[in-house]
Amino acid sequence: MMQNDVKTVAKGVLTSYLEGNGCRKTPERYAILEAAYDMGSYFTLEGLSDKLAESHFNVSRATLYNTMRLFIELRLVIRHRFQTGTRYEACLATSSHCHQICTVCGNITDVEIPELSGVMNGVKLKRFRGEQYTLYIYGVCSSCAYRIRKTQAARK
Repeated sequence: MMQNDVKTVAKGVLTSYLEGNGCRKTPERYAILEAAYDMGSYFTLEGLSDKLAESHFNVSRATLYNTMRLFIELRLVIRHRFQTGTRYEACLATSSHCHQICTVCGNITDVEIPELSGVMNGVKLKRFRGEQYTLYIYGVCSSCAYRIRKTQAARK
């Protein structure tokens, strides 16, 4: 799905929820949604707040937190609690996937593991309907491993 199509669908989900629950359709909610989907992959609330401020749309910290909580509930955004801190990801167009996280630099990349998808789709859960999974693989990226080897060699 194209980025603009994803944002349009996300706005539709938000609008349907707000109208269906008698909530106000505030410009802040839509601006935060737009900014979250423009952030790229993983973002912090501070980064999101900075992006909103760049476009001259300042929102209070409480509004940002409450709106993100709503987006998580609506599955428009997913919250990840990585070793390096909490990050968020616009997730409407993403499916189950794996993350590799460098424990040295904190870099996060998505990885495709087709074999895992096959296994996970075949898993039978008791009294539970699984809808999506996320796997975190912690280790050291090649750049950090190279720097570590280089530093260790220089010490010898």
